[in-house]
Amino acid sequence: MSLVDRLPIRHATALWLRLRLNEIGPLASLLAVSLFGFGFVKLAGGVKDGDTTALDERILLALRHPDDLARPIGPSWLPETMRDITAFGSVFGIVYVTAGVVLYLAVTARWRAALFVVAAIGGGEILSTVLKLFFRRPRPDLVPHGMETFTASFPSGHAMLSAIAYLTLAILLARVERGRRVKAFVMTLGVVTTLLVGVSRLYLGVHWPSDVLAGWCIGAAWASLCWFVALQLQRRDVVEAPDPPPR
Repeated sequence: MSLVDRLPIRHATALWLRLRLNEIGPLASLLAVSLFGFGFVKLAGGVKDGDTTALDERILLALRHPDDLARPIGPSWLPETMRDITAFGSVFGIVYVTAGVVLYLAVTARWRAALFVVAAIGGGEILSTVLKLFFRRPRPDLVPHGMETFTASFPSGHAMLSAIAYLTLAILLARVERGRRVKAFVMTLGVVTTLLVGVSRLYLGVHWPSDVLAGWCIGAAWASLCWFVALQLQRRDVVEAPDPPPR
């Protein structure tokens, strides 16, 4: 069979795969919302009942020198590196990255997609603030903090916002790309960045481990919910679908 003869088959295969993904995507996103949401609820209950206290303290102490709790373990350059990493989950860091993506979408005339990204990540910031005000968990006082803090401890805002922003943006970019390797790279980068930000909060002693884990859970649940909503809006042509046409 010649290349010309195979072309319609390739197009039909690509279309079939896309239809399958459009069916699986909403189910996968709702499953992720349920699993991560359940994880957050369990953690919140454990924190309220004090079930996480012993493990929280053990992990924080393991990251410090026993003879001097003001000194984190590791080489002398690591604390500064962790402060650099934690900036990726700060409000400024999230706003900066989000603004760059929103401007890109606006320049490429995807105005509704740009507004959706703003609503998704902005809504996550509001949710983080509400949860902190509701739980009002004090910051760890077991070890000295490696940087200044200004809000409550549960859930970790850095862990939550990094999960919301980087996972949402990774999903968006992965859908634009055709190559599987590029998709895998983008998704891996989003997950690794989210994990590094959370670990940096523990290392700096500004959060309990349960704070960070809860932030990851609720952030991933919110990102999955936004993914589900985006798929529904794209089906109705309310938001521009980022998928390129099959070749």
